[in-house]
Amino acid sequence: MNRSQNYAFVDSQNVNLAIRSLGWKLDFKRFGVYLKEKYGVSKAFLFVGYIEGNNDLYIKLQEAGFICIFKPTLTYKDGTTKGNCDAELVLHAMIEFKNYEKAVIVTGDGDFYCLVKYLLENDKLEQVLIPNFFKYSALLKRFGKKRLAFMNDLRNKLEYKKRTP
Repeated sequence: MNRSQNYAFVDSQNVNLAIRSLGWKLDFKRFGVYLKEKYGVSKAFLFVGYIEGNNDLYIKLQEAGFICIFKPTLTYKDGTTKGNCDAELVLHAMIEFKNYEKAVIVTGDGDFYCLVKYLLENDKLEQVLIPNFFKYSALLKRFGKKRLAFMNDLRNKLEYKKRTP
């Protein structure tokens, strides 16, 4: 198996909220290196709702090696913003299907059950990397511990720390 041809598909909203609920912030540059070293990821797609004014963040994510796939967001009357990228993640995993050896799906969202199942049935699943062991969909638990990995114990490796000049 050519591990350098593995692709990651990252549900950024799920990852961000889950990691923050654990009390820390993810360093995406370190995370990109981790995906490359641990899972042989050569391309990492990050699915994110596009919000005007966040361009510096998007540039940093791209500099960290992520290919950002943007979804237009909707802002509601109560001020909340919604940019669900689930369909985009599934679509890109299928568009890229012939280009990768195995896929790493980074989410705890059960909406990706059908994608994970399909990848598994076609011997294309490397790992489901779940941000928070304590809060993820029971649907994903059906794939068994061997197929699931968790980011809870990666705080020392992947926590964002303010760089002092």
